[in-house]
Amino acid sequence: MPFRFASFILGSPNFPVILSGWREDAIAFLRHAVPKLFLIAVWAFVLIQILHIVNRRISALQEKRMPHSLRARQVRTVVGVINSVGIFVILFWAVLQTVPLFGLELGPLLASAGVAGLAIGFGAQTLVHDFINGFYILLENQYDLGDTIRIAGVKGAVEEMSLRRTVLRDDDGTVHIVPNSEIKIVSNLTRDWSQLTLRVTTAYSEPSDRVIALLKEVGEEVRHDPAFADDMVADIQVPGIERVGNGEVEYLMLVKTRPNKQYGVSRELRQRIKQRFHENKIQPAGPGKVYVVDQAAGAPLT
Repeated sequence: MPFRFASFILGSPNFPVILSGWREDAIAFLRHAVPKLFLIAVWAFVLIQILHIVNRRISALQEKRMPHSLRARQVRTVVGVINSVGIFVILFWAVLQTVPLFGLELGPLLASAGVAGLAIGFGAQTLVHDFINGFYILLENQYDLGDTIRIAGVKGAVEEMSLRRTVLRDDDGTVHIVPNSEIKIVSNLTRDWSQLTLRVTTAYSEPSDRVIALLKEVGEEVRHDPAFADDMVADIQVPGIERVGNGEVEYLMLVKTRPNKQYGVSRELRQRIKQRFHENKIQPAGPGKVYVVDQAAGAPLT
């Protein structure tokens, strides 16, 4: 069948006219449309590169002025989202400029796109919810790049975020990709400062005043140690006894540190407390004893 159709076209007396029309259209397209297509592509490329340069300059300037501030992270977060949105707008503009060059009318296409968009909108409500949630996350500054947060049942550091999704990496290196529509509650663990609650147990017979004094001494040493002074935002507090029972006493220490610095401070505190207790012969809490009563003999067995 294709061969018959081709033979019919080639044998038609109007074939030279058709061929001539195709040639004229091709020449007109190459003469008028192709330069415009090339110009549109160049403009889109240049605009995208300018957008990248501006975003990089803003991020570099902010990091140089305030390298450790929350404001710098906020700027990096917003710049990343603006970059992705800006690229989408530029490409959309390029497509709108390109379509008429192929002889297509924008009016009917936009009307059809509106109807199709309405139909797709009903089937893509989750995607729309993603973008709305992402917009409010950025507007309210709920978290930034580098923050450690808990969302949608997972916890990790924010590595990437956009209007549609948030990418987290947890402590063991697992990457979690969370759609923004799944985010109902945001728990930011590193906003402004982090608090470490350290519980220290000793034997019941040890004098409480002496133990509390030793804990305060250790806290003061760590607080004024040059290696940890910049990691802490307040003096270490020792409120006193937290719990008494089972032959032991539990003391509470409250430590406020900069975001993600509580782990190193806690390890140093535990090491110094152990050493200080050993030097002052403070007995640790002993293992609990379990008594089993022999109901027949009535004698407890340990």
